Amino acid sequence: KGPIESKLTRRVELKAPGIVARQPVSEPLQTGLKAIDSMIPIGRGQRELIIGDRQTGKTAVALDTIINQKGKGVFCIYVAIGQKQSTVAQVVDKLTQFGAMEYTTVVTSGASEPAPLQFIAPYTGVTMGEYFRDSGQHALCIYDDLSKQAVAYRQLSLLLRRPPGREAYPGDVFYVHSRLLERAAKMAEEWVVVKEDQEPSRLGNQVFGGPESKHEADTAAKEKGAGFVAKKLPDSGGSLTALPIIETQAGDVSAYIPTNVISITDGQIFLESDLFNSGVRPAINVGISVSRVGGNAQIKAMKQVAGTLRLELAQFREMAAFAQFASDLDAATRQQLSRGERLVEVLKQGQYVPWPVEDQVVCIFAGTHGYLDPLPTDSIGRYQIELLSWIKAERPSILSDILSKGKIDDTLESQLEDALKAFAEVFEPTQDN
Repeated sequence: KGPIESKLTRRVELKAPGIVARQPVSEPLQTGLKAIDSMIPIGRGQRELIIGDRQTGKTAVALDTIINQKGKGVFCIYVAIGQKQSTVAQVVDKLTQFGAMEYTTVVTSGASEPAPLQFIAPYTGVTMGEYFRDSGQHALCIYDDLSKQAVAYRQLSLLLRRPPGREAYPGDVFYVHSRLLERAAKMAEEWVVVKEDQEPSRLGNQVFGGPESKHEADTAAKEKGAGFVAKKLPDSGGSLTALPIIETQAGDVSAYIPTNVISITDGQIFLESDLFNSGVRPAINVGISVSRVGGNAQIKAMKQVAGTLRLELAQFREMAAFAQFASDLDAATRQQLSRGERLVEVLKQGQYVPWPVEDQVVCIFAGTHGYLDPLPTDSIGRYQIELLSWIKAERPSILSDILSKGKIDDTLESQLEDALKAFAEVFEPTQDN
């Protein structure tokens, strides 16, 4: 887009923040994908690995997440490592089309670039993300993909005559990825006590940091008397979320680089080519995918509706494998299989159409509470779209209540059930010929 004019420079290699400078992940980072936001939630400041074979939709998950950050105050950085320039051009074109380039930076080191540049590209991206993190804002950094960075580093090391280790990678390839991903963090908030009309500043004020910082600052403000309040320093409490991507060979998660990055990150989203080819997209294997810290960041309403979802899907997968060999199944098993099929349909989603969290909650509520059981599976996609447009027209308060309350109380639950019953009377499922 023309020459880059910048007054600021930062070192590409910086030490990751220590434990004291961080706080636990507590805010959600919505991806707009039902399968992820419900069962593998990501929080701001988390590192979540996206892993799968080639052509399973890894970049698609990352791009949907970027598109979904529109208007949420999250700056996105997409780092393309060792990719074809034509592929990167397509990505930029898509991001421009959805208005995402307004808050996105694309760092690219193409397949034709020398190995040192491919090796250094992710560090460049994370350094830009750190600028936002350290100024109290929120950033999301996507590395597409770190397998190619490891290959570039292997080339460098072998040319430098360093001894090769497992799979001919050098011994310090773990450190290459760990020092990159450790720079993603949710920074601790810092508070100062100032007069009500004063701007918060570090100069001449005692800074309260640590897990109890707000409570300590509030107490100090009360002691000082009327006219004094605790205010958060604007450059504290920022976050940098990392979504590294790793490409596997024939689903082998136990290779060297995949196991390394799995052990560094706070969870992984595992994409499977079998699911992708059978039409389940995004092709997320819910059984192997986990999020180790994101559960604390999930909104309560989603926790309530999706609590049983993972269990029901896991049981469905087991039952489906068993049902292939059994000819006569009892009613309970048949019911479980039919519910599972419908839940899989609910979680299917087209590319570049991220869903707002309140819409996701309504549709998953309908699925887990059995409102989809009477419908044929091929009607479920249409049912969800028509249900949401009907609720927006007839009962808009439901969606706004989910957002404002953040949880489903008894009143909201009965409103939701009434709405779903009323919609069931007007919805016409597809008739099988």
